[in-house]
Amino acid sequence: MTDCHALSVSRDSEQHQIQQVITRLAAAYPDVPQARIADVVKTVHARFDGRPLREFVPLFVERAAKVELRDSSLLGV
Repeated sequence: MTDCHALSVSRDSEQHQIQQVITRLAAAYPDVPQARIADVVKTVHARFDGRPLREFVPLFVERAAKVELRDSSLLGV
């Protein structure tokens, strides 16, 4: 497997995991529109652009998105 192919597979896997984060958060926050959840997740995920270690990015994204969604729901946003 070439490095380029491995990188592509890794990105595909990360994107799949990010989609799973959106699905889990949509189930956890049924009163929040899924489009809002997807926007929050994508915004948080973008904070990790250019970071070399990608293995735990979906976990970090999910944790940060939960905090943001919880805080915004407390504020009625």
